[in-house]
Amino acid sequence: MSSSDTIIPTSVIGSYAWPSWLSCGIDAARRGEFGPTDLAEMLEDAVDTALHDQEEAGVDIVTDGEMRRSGFFTAEFYSHLTGVRAVEPRRKWGPPAHDQQHQFEVLEPIAAPHGLGVVQEFLYARGRTKRPLKVTLPGPFTLSGRLLGGTVYPTRSEAAWAFVPIVNAELHHLVEAGAQFIQIDDPSPAIHPDMAGEFPALFNAVVEGISVRLGAHLCFGNYAGKPLARRSYQPVLDQMLALRVDELALETANRELAELPLLGEIATQRDVAVGLIDVKNSYLETPDDVAERIRRVLQYVPAERLTVVPDCGFSQTPRGMARSKLHAMVEGTRRVRRELGLEAPVPT
Repeated sequence: MSSSDTIIPTSVIGSYAWPSWLSCGIDAARRGEFGPTDLAEMLEDAVDTALHDQEEAGVDIVTDGEMRRSGFFTAEFYSHLTGVRAVEPRRKWGPPAHDQQHQFEVLEPIAAPHGLGVVQEFLYARGRTKRPLKVTLPGPFTLSGRLLGGTVYPTRSEAAWAFVPIVNAELHHLVEAGAQFIQIDDPSPAIHPDMAGEFPALFNAVVEGISVRLGAHLCFGNYAGKPLARRSYQPVLDQMLALRVDELALETANRELAELPLLGEIATQRDVAVGLIDVKNSYLETPDDVAERIRRVLQYVPAERLTVVPDCGFSQTPRGMARSKLHAMVEGTRRVRRELGLEAPVPT
């Protein structure tokens, strides 16, 4: 059962769409035109905006939108690490892809003596909303993806294991701060099937000793709206079910609701947050679209096991589109809940 009292709650995966002014502000900050107080104010306003849009749409379980994670500022995860040095990307122009992102050369064993910054993100958001709040952070294999390990970590596996105590400590601090629902984003089993066998041990080591509600988001990638893998969960189903979590968040809308029987198999053991909004498509779903998709999912997943979410985060989606998609997601879900007698009818 989800962290909301609602049957078939709605939520988001994690990130939310940037307002235009945030993009302008980030560019200004990169040029050195913002002081630390200016930057803090802008990022707090961005979190407030993300929470406002979710609450206005009626989302049941919200996030802070990951609005502080711009990929450049001091809240970026790698800036909290010691033992690394940023390396400029080898390709900076042309169609966006992962080879345009910064990498980090490992100079010595990594550490995060002051944490990864997620606790501070949580505490601010917790003070700005009364709705159930989900905290999100990347898992160890995802975090290892930008490291050039060299002689310190000759393999990506070794780099990923180096992140385990760092992420585990952050999780413990989040629980101490009052977090009740934490989702770890690590799509690696599907994107890196060669690592699938090792992945459960790596993931489960990260969540060791964490007793609050846990989720795992496993998708096929969404950088610049592009997937990165063969889009099937079936080959890594056993590894997914080996994760010590309460909920698996999976994308299906972009795949035209493929593998619904597999969702039913998962739902015998886990709650399922099913992606029914396609964030990689500019088509704006209607409430009817969402309701029809939910009805199809309910043929396999019990209502008490189901949360309705977008496929992935909205970070690659214009804000106007994201707001429209959120409203359609919530209204379509409410229609199905009314059909099932799970929500009071709207007064006429």
